[in-house]
Amino acid sequence: MKTKYILAISGNDIFSGGGLYADLATYTTHHLHGFVAVTCLTAMTDKGFEVFATDSSVFSQQLKSLKDVPFSGIKLGLLPNVEIAELALAFVKEHADIPIVLDPVLVCKENHDVEVSVLRDELLKFLPYATIITPNLVEAELLSQKSIQTLEDMKAVAKELHELGAKNVVIKGGNRFSQTVAVDVFYDGQDFHVLENPVLNHNNIGAGCTFASSIASQLLLGHPVLEAVQFSKNFVYQAILHSDQYGVKQYYDKT
Repeated sequence: MKTKYILAISGNDIFSGGGLYADLATYTTHHLHGFVAVTCLTAMTDKGFEVFATDSSVFSQQLKSLKDVPFSGIKLGLLPNVEIAELALAFVKEHADIPIVLDPVLVCKENHDVEVSVLRDELLKFLPYATIITPNLVEAELLSQKSIQTLEDMKAVAKELHELGAKNVVIKGGNRFSQTVAVDVFYDGQDFHVLENPVLNHNNIGAGCTFASSIASQLLLGHPVLEAVQFSKNFVYQAILHSDQYGVKQYYDKT
């Protein structure tokens, strides 16, 4: 079978559980050749977990270096500033005919005071080009400027994000509404699908990155969007089940 190439536009996680590490591990699990354009570095400092954006000229050169690679899919993760977002958007526009998955990271989980909400307007520009977006609850609230307190709120915000341009939306509810069931909502402009899995008391670093990268991989392999989301929900469940102290252990689907 001809090798397929997939790009992650994402950041470095110093603990190697999320970001580009989760992306590449997921691509490898799907037997795809993964590339990365690195948007930022991270480190623990005396201020806590910090994000250091890649110099925009360096990031631009990364994308130019990849211009001749025949990508079949792109997944976008942490875009740390407006300059990086604008360069990434220009690249996405040049590849609008392939699956594009946007994980709109607006909050660093390790430090909820670090909000990059200034990027909201920039991220909204990606929506018409994204095959699917995968915000968590906080990110969905920031994008929509609406509060989410119930499952019905999740559905209403998913619909609003679709109306803002996203072709498909999956909002990751996690365990906000239940300590036993992780609930996500998928919306394709016509139907809502509520996806549930048991909450696991395991390390879940990189779960969101893995979820988005798995969806991108499944789309690249030709699966319908809902099927890709359902598969990826279970894929992440298994990854968390097999996680260790720092991140996700390699997990291969034997089916």
